[in-house]
Amino acid sequence: MPFIESGAIKYYRFSALENQELYHALFTRQGGFSPAPWHSLNFGASVGDDLQRVVQNREAALDSIKLCPDSIYDVHQVHSTIVMKTDRPLSVNETHLKADAILTNKPGVTLLMRFADCVPILLYDPVKRVVGIIHAGWIGTVDKIAKKTVMAMVESYKTNPKDIIAAIGPSIGPDHYSVGVDVLDRVHSSFGDQADQIIINKLRKSYFDLWKANQIILSDLGVVKIENSEICTYCNLHDWYSHRGENGKTGRFGVVLGLIHKSTELES
Repeated sequence: MPFIESGAIKYYRFSALENQELYHALFTRQGGFSPAPWHSLNFGASVGDDLQRVVQNREAALDSIKLCPDSIYDVHQVHSTIVMKTDRPLSVNETHLKADAILTNKPGVTLLMRFADCVPILLYDPVKRVVGIIHAGWIGTVDKIAKKTVMAMVESYKTNPKDIIAAIGPSIGPDHYSVGVDVLDRVHSSFGDQADQIIINKLRKSYFDLWKANQIILSDLGVVKIENSEICTYCNLHDWYSHRGENGKTGRFGVVLGLIHKSTELES
C-alpha cells in the first residue's frame, strides 16, 4: 500500500524506496491543526498560516514516523537551481539558506522540503549511500535542476547515475498545467526536439507535462530506475495542496527523506 495512516496523519511512500536503508514520507494534508484554507497538515510557514500551528503540524507529522524535529535540514525554496549539500541538521535559529535541492550522505539527517503543485523528486544512491530531494516547478524543470542535482552527486559523492533510484511525487499533472507562450518558449529552448514529448496541445491550449520532462532529464543522464507516483495534486485536493487548484490560497505538504544506519531499522 503506497498510503500509510498513523492516527489522523496519512502519508505516501514509494515502492522503489521501500526495503532500502533509508526512511521517507510524503505527507498528505490530513491530520494537522491548521484551519481553512490551509486545512490541515500545512508545512508552509510563508503562506499566511499561524507559525505555531505550522510547528505543531511538523512535529505531529515527524512524530508519526518516529523522527525528531532536531534531525531536520531544510532550506528557503526560491525556484532556483541551487543544490545544497549538508552533513548535519539545521541548528535552532540558524538562517535558512536559499536552495531547491538538498543532498546528504550522513545517516540521521532528515531532509525536508515543501510542495503544492511543484514536483518533488527523491533520489537515492544505494551504493555511495547518498539521498536528495529536489523541488522542481516549471522554472526548475526548464533550468534542469534535476540534472544539476545528479551532477552534484557525481562530483561530490562519486555517484554513478545508473545506481540512482529516482521517485517523482505528487504534483500538478499534464491535464491541468496549462501554460502560456513565455513558458512554451523556455521549454523549447531548454529541451529542443524533446519539447514535443512534453507539450500537449488541445482545445487551443498548451499543457506542460512536468512529470515527463523530469523523467527525460533523469533518463538522459543515465538514471534507469524511475518511479512516478502519477498523482495529480490538482485532481486530489482531499489529500494534497494545489496552488493552482486552490487559486493560490492553500498550504504546503511536507516531504522528508533520510538515511538510516545500516545496523538499525526504522519502525513504521
